[in-house]
Amino acid sequence: MSTWANLGLQDSASPLMEQLIFFHDHALLILVMITVLVGYLMFMLFFNTYINRFLLHGQLIEMIWTILPAIILLFIALPSLRLLYLLDEINEPSVTLKSIGHQWYWSYEYSDFNDIEFDSYMIPTNELSNDGFRLLDVDNRIVLPMNSQIRILVTAADVIHSWTIPALGVKVDGTPGRLNQTNFFMNRPGLFYGQCSEICGANHSFMPIVIESVPVNYFIKWISNNINS
Repeated sequence: MSTWANLGLQDSASPLMEQLIFFHDHALLILVMITVLVGYLMFMLFFNTYINRFLLHGQLIEMIWTILPAIILLFIALPSLRLLYLLDEINEPSVTLKSIGHQWYWSYEYSDFNDIEFDSYMIPTNELSNDGFRLLDVDNRIVLPMNSQIRILVTAADVIHSWTIPALGVKVDGTPGRLNQTNFFMNRPGLFYGQCSEICGANHSFMPIVIESVPVNYFIKWISNNINS
């Protein structure tokens, strides 16, 4: 989760987020190079004493400053397209989770396991335990197995919501009457926090998401307990 004065991205917990961070650094490096070059040229213009009264055009330099930006854009566009298709790929999921956005809470369905369903509400500040996170903790966490391909189906019951977990690189809009899907793969255990990132109403910031990533054997025990209960 984000911490105080955290200016960078969160530590990744999935291969997709690792690729997003790599692309962010790649694009940022190109932007820094462009900024330094343009800044240097503009700075030097203030101090040179070259004057050419008869210069009307320069075809060579115009070709250079047209072709060079096009080549630079290719270095950004091609990795971006690769990542876009990578994010959209669904690879034989082990578990399917359905998430339904409401004003203002989430409800979840594990349709693979005898229709396990529950609602997930934010814990109010006055009911929060000492080790809880204000505005982020929920009464029912999503429990999912690590090192497994997870498919998430997202929709909404009333207005547009957005199911977002920054550490996993997942952001899916939940639209009424439409079922969107994506996938993710958690490569370490832990708690991963997210929030609705669509402006869905007055209490939009009060419908957080918490995923508890656990080993597969713990997940099977959790599923067994919920089915038996």
